[in-house]
Amino acid sequence: MIPTGLCVLGFGGHARSVMDVAVAVGIQDFLFVDANAAPGETLLGFPTQTIFPETLPSGWTVFPAAGSNARRREQVEWTLRAGWPLATLVSPSASIGVGSSLEPGCFVGHHAHIGPMARVGAGCIVNTGAVVEHEAVVGDFSHVSVKAVIAGRSRIGRLVMVGAGATVLDGLTIVDDVTIGGGGVVHRSIDQTGVYVGVPVRQVSVLRTI
Repeated sequence: MIPTGLCVLGFGGHARSVMDVAVAVGIQDFLFVDANAAPGETLLGFPTQTIFPETLPSGWTVFPAAGSNARRREQVEWTLRAGWPLATLVSPSASIGVGSSLEPGCFVGHHAHIGPMARVGAGCIVNTGAVVEHEAVVGDFSHVSVKAVIAGRSRIGRLVMVGAGATVLDGLTIVDDVTIGGGGVVHRSIDQTGVYVGVPVRQVSVLRTI
């Protein structure tokens, strides 16, 4: 059932992508909630406000739209604690394989592909043109960026950022809290938190950036 409206948590760039996919699936009414929204600010005529409303209209759901993995985790956990319905958004142009699963709060962008028996965790972003192949697992609150590829049977941890155009080769494992730079190629499993860049990727920092 398509929600009658969507309360979008966030007002940055990803919130615009969320709205675009939501419109494509038939959602017609929006409210954006962001503590940094300016008074009277709108997006394509839809209102913003700085605090969450006391009530939502019947048929509305909530969607976490922070680009930051850590912030999106906070949004999902707050929504579930508060008892609000949490949406999952899948573009009509995306392909979802047989036996795959998407947890609440997932975003699957235009022309993305989720392969058969893959699992995408809560609050994840699988962005425009990204691929999560057969039997791969993407952990909660991770982001597979535009045109990135997670090959079959790979396991991506929680709060992982896979940059635009990056590739994780077949059957590899990446632990939690890792950032893969754009265009990087992961050719062996990663067992330490940090930032990895290059072809093949090498670790450049022990601290994640997202």
